[in-house]
Amino acid sequence: MNKLFASAFAALALAATPALAQPTDILNASYDIGRELFDAENATFVPAYEAAHGAAITVNQSHAGTSTQARAILEGLPADVVTFNQVTDIERLVEGGFVSADWQQAFPNQASPFYSLPAFLVRAGNPKNITSWADLARDDVQVIFPNPKTSGNGRYTYLAARAWANEEFADDGAKVEDYLTKVFLNVPVFETGGRGATTAFTERQLGDVLITFEAEVLSAVELLGADKYEAVVPPVSLLAEFPVAIVDKVVDARGSRDLARAYLEFLYSPEGQHIVAERNHRPNDEAVAAEFADRFPEVRLVTAEDGFGGWARISEEHFADGGLLDQVFVNQ
Repeated sequence: MNKLFASAFAALALAATPALAQPTDILNASYDIGRELFDAENATFVPAYEAAHGAAITVNQSHAGTSTQARAILEGLPADVVTFNQVTDIERLVEGGFVSADWQQAFPNQASPFYSLPAFLVRAGNPKNITSWADLARDDVQVIFPNPKTSGNGRYTYLAARAWANEEFADDGAKVEDYLTKVFLNVPVFETGGRGATTAFTERQLGDVLITFEAEVLSAVELLGADKYEAVVPPVSLLAEFPVAIVDKVVDARGSRDLARAYLEFLYSPEGQHIVAERNHRPNDEAVAAEFADRFPEVRLVTAEDGFGGWARISEEHFADGGLLDQVFVNQ
């Protein structure tokens, strides 16, 4: 047994509960650009768990915008775990009685095993010289990012742009709104999710810059070629946490809690964190982060708490009907 599997074997041992007493499958409902990451995580987790317990298991995946996923779970999607990209969608599951109120205490880092940030993907040579959030409001720039009303990815983009504008314009509300209105007017089409926005930019060749998670930006450069695309990480951006939770209502009904917990714990293991970094998400494990330091440039990250007073306030002030996001859309 190699070193990778030996460590995973030890991490996954659940001696108190025989594997055969539980379901042999779970469903992970995740964000829409997480396909490749969780395919890789599953490819290591599944054989490690099977080696530890002597029972074959399956981790099924469902991918869509996390707001869509939360709604689907409330309407009956039997997800055992969620690996989302915004806290607010897990809170919707708390309000619906599907996830326990203390979910952020169930795992380290407030139940966020890794993180990313909104960054830019531009075409090779960066012909429009797009380097900062200021450039997105220029008359000669078309911007692609998913709709903040349907996508956590899009909400992070909106908040990151607003955080920059709040600093740039010293919290002058009128100037901030004018800037954001210009940015939104520069979007030729709003896709519903992050992967759709990437497709619009890379396959349909819309826009001059794609704004999406840094993980998607770096992966696009790797996959499509540095001769076609470049990554631009702005000097300041917003911390994008990727919270996870057990869907208590589902696992209690299915008897799958131990398998669900083992799966989410694996994301925090050295093996899981190594896969996170290989797939261009920023790991929280310090040793793994140091190993991949050259991959991720330094950037000053504004947090939801410091920049906007926390997610509860963000939901009320920005994303509720008639909130600040709607005011930007109304101005179009």
